[in-house]
Amino acid sequence: MPRFSDKVAIITGAASGIGKEIAVRFAAEGGVPVIADLNFDAADATAREIRGKGSDAFAVAMNVADETAVERGVSDTMAKYGRIDVLVSNAGIQIVKPVVDFPFGDWKRLLAIQLDGAFLTTKACLRYMYQAKSGSIIYMGSVHSKEASVLKAPYVTAKHGLLGLCRVVAKEGAQYNVRANVVCPGFVRTPLVDKQIPEQAKELGISEEDVIKRVMLKDTVDGQFTTTQDVAEAVLFCAGFKTNALTGQSLVVSHGWFME
Repeated sequence: MPRFSDKVAIITGAASGIGKEIAVRFAAEGGVPVIADLNFDAADATAREIRGKGSDAFAVAMNVADETAVERGVSDTMAKYGRIDVLVSNAGIQIVKPVVDFPFGDWKRLLAIQLDGAFLTTKACLRYMYQAKSGSIIYMGSVHSKEASVLKAPYVTAKHGLLGLCRVVAKEGAQYNVRANVVCPGFVRTPLVDKQIPEQAKELGISEEDVIKRVMLKDTVDGQFTTTQDVAEAVLFCAGFKTNALTGQSLVVSHGWFME
């Protein structure tokens, strides 16, 4: 039997990048991914692509920073499938500027998506997971959940915050057999990272090639970007773990950039 046969996973920010890879892999292992994304047309295209391969998938419009939109997307999922087994809180943005120049509005916008979004989607899904006495919540952290980089104050703050949220959810959810984990990737070559390369080159006064080699990948063991496949494998490992042995833990996926 497939590992996730008939299990339903809400994956935020799943129309592209890491989220899409997780959705595709979850479907390939028998599960039903719910593609929750701010861009509904892109989410629907991803869902149709997955259905075209013979698996089920469902698209919902979701601004994770909007409580009403989150509640609607979760309710629509329950109405269609009657269960939510996994939440992957993946939606995020990046804005790079030094603290001294960081607009407060940009700070609040990034935290609203990265941290408020994780809280709102968790809260909405937990009530159904508690009723079912089963569930797995996985937060998309980062190596920046463990250490800091220049120009990324709100991102680092949010990713550190996810560790705290995860640990509280792990403790509160244990009596309901609900587990929580954080997956912490290194740099993954997604549009989010590609956008940062010229931005950091400008801010740091170095070439784009040097941003890649001297900033992004300098501490990896092999000079390689983490792949979306690497991250999806780690997420599915956490989602499919059978006991509470790993609840509350974080898993770093970074080609050795950060080790613990």
